[in-house]
Amino acid sequence: MTPMNISLLEKINSIGLSYRQYLNLTAREIETADSAQLTEEEHAQLENKKLNLHRMKRIEKHYQVGEGLKNIAQSVDKPQLWMIISETWCGDSAQNIPYIFKIAELNPKIDLRIVLRDTNPDIMNLYLTNGTRSIPILVVFDEFGNELLKWGPRPMAAKQLVNDLITQGTDKIVRAQKPHLWYGRNKGKDLELEMTAMLKSMMIKTEWEG
Repeated sequence: MTPMNISLLEKINSIGLSYRQYLNLTAREIETADSAQLTEEEHAQLENKKLNLHRMKRIEKHYQVGEGLKNIAQSVDKPQLWMIISETWCGDSAQNIPYIFKIAELNPKIDLRIVLRDTNPDIMNLYLTNGTRSIPILVVFDEFGNELLKWGPRPMAAKQLVNDLITQGTDKIVRAQKPHLWYGRNKGKDLELEMTAMLKSMMIKTEWEG
């Protein structure tokens, strides 16, 4: 393991939140917010956090991992660290993280850690998307710090939808709403398909290299 990989894994393990800690952080930020002291942007973020907490709890309650993906996740036989870069106000994070959590919790060898973007720019800058700090970003590491896969910030169909809305010059409010309508209809199906394909490819590659 190189020194960089050692320090990165150590930092993720040190600062990374569990899924439950992330939920609790979101709830705490909502409860302790002083509306009278918030800027317009902070007010918007507070409302997003309220929606996000509801979304995450709902998805976690109702989502059942498909058998194919379940079998692949449970077949991981060596320790892995699944890092997600996120922020509690991010709508895309709330629409995707609970699914990833449900997959990760199927296997005790998978350790899911959520790293906050804005307080960890050194980590975020390693995983930019076309030069932007888009979130959520999932990065899977093996026990030696090797990157096994990267995903984010949205399923491919949602990415295309957002790109189309931007190209069409769609109103900012509509541009924020439409992806959530897509997520509501899709119910994690595209994310599950993408995770299945990526994990299957990862397993084949690691078996071949091993």
